[in-house]
Amino acid sequence: MINALVLAAGESRRMGQPKPLLRFGATTFLEQIVSVLRHSDVDRITVVLGARAEAIRAAVDLPDVDIVVNEAYARGQLSSLIAGLQSVPPQTEAILLCLVDNPFITTSAVNCVIRAFRETGKPIIVPVASNRRGHPALFARAVFPELLNAPADQGARAVVTAHADRVQEVDVRDSSVLVRIDTPEDYRSHFGADPDILSMDHP
Repeated sequence: MINALVLAAGESRRMGQPKPLLRFGATTFLEQIVSVLRHSDVDRITVVLGARAEAIRAAVDLPDVDIVVNEAYARGQLSSLIAGLQSVPPQTEAILLCLVDNPFITTSAVNCVIRAFRETGKPIIVPVASNRRGHPALFARAVFPELLNAPADQGARAVVTAHADRVQEVDVRDSSVLVRIDTPEDYRSHFGADPDILSMDHP
């Protein structure tokens, strides 16, 4: 079983507004990512919330998605990864690590990553486009203990670096895996407007 983990617990300080609720057309970043994952080959979706968790849960429509609240979200992204990892079922073969500020990911790119895992058996699969690594990356159960014990300032990156010989890069030929929306400038660059969130009354 492949369990997608969507990390959406941060305080969005650089953006100034909660990134999970940023507009992506008629929906939100978080709902867009979950929709892509629903149409992919992942078997289970877990969303990790933290800052403003209750407001986000009330504002978005996430049926059939497992929600985990990371009370220690202020400790950084690794704390959310750990919270998500600790929630996955025992039969989970691997996690697909997705970030809420990477809303342009496609079903095709996700499936390329999963297919590479099935075909190569490598414990770490990283999507590549234009010779650059992107997201979402896949981590097999064999490296879960190292993810749980990774340095707080490096997180999953430390595990990727430590296992260079066990990393499989897969060229997804899809630049969406490289796009991160971290700041208002990033948002304006890709959406042609100032960042805005959907009403808290949504859906």
